[in-house]
Amino acid sequence: MLRLVDVHAHYGLSHVLQGISLEVNAGEVVALFGRNGVGKTTLIKTVAGWVRPSRGSIEFDGAPIGGLSSDVICRRGIGLVPEDRRIFPGLSVEENLALGTMQAPRRSRAETRRKLEAIYTRFPRLGERRSQLGATLSGGEQQMLAMARVLMGEPRLLLIDEPSEGLAPMIVDEIFALINSMRADGIAMVLVEQNVRRALDVVTRFYAIERGQVVASGDARDKGAREALMGRLAI
Repeated sequence: MLRLVDVHAHYGLSHVLQGISLEVNAGEVVALFGRNGVGKTTLIKTVAGWVRPSRGSIEFDGAPIGGLSSDVICRRGIGLVPEDRRIFPGLSVEENLALGTMQAPRRSRAETRRKLEAIYTRFPRLGERRSQLGATLSGGEQQMLAMARVLMGEPRLLLIDEPSEGLAPMIVDEIFALINSMRADGIAMVLVEQNVRRALDVVTRFYAIERGQVVASGDARDKGAREALMGRLAI
């Protein structure tokens, strides 16, 4: 579904991605692990079109997308849930969700309503707070809203950046349960997450990144690969 070959990216003179190559297959959940500042967030922003690659190729469903604008990439079926969530604090939960339909502009009102009710079924807490302003939601509820808004556009690949950061353990449990349910529904995902142990329980494969390069990869179900990853990350 997604293939990166020798992808480089810069912020000004800072060479952040230094030849990343990786793949994500349909229905897979792939994790990106590594310490802060190694390029994980830059990588998914480059896939989503928020950062322009300076070299290398990015393909989605066999078609090149490297360098396309973020709105075009979004409409091709890639959704990004950023680390800072970017919900609109002055809009209600339902108004925030309605913005997600911009990814599917040809959808009828009836289809949008059916999708909205499906979202409320998956995220019942949002259904309870549909009229509440985004600014009044807890951190966990805002994270759920950010994920749900992207799902309104029915992306075929979901990029999620640090979904558990700063959340209470009970809410972290809910977030990972939601990711697990999306995996069960066959939604392909790339997950950036510092909580390595929890993430390994919901992902299919992983890549470890250091200094803008992939330094290890493995099957998340393989005990040896997991132990090697923990040793590399000194966990």
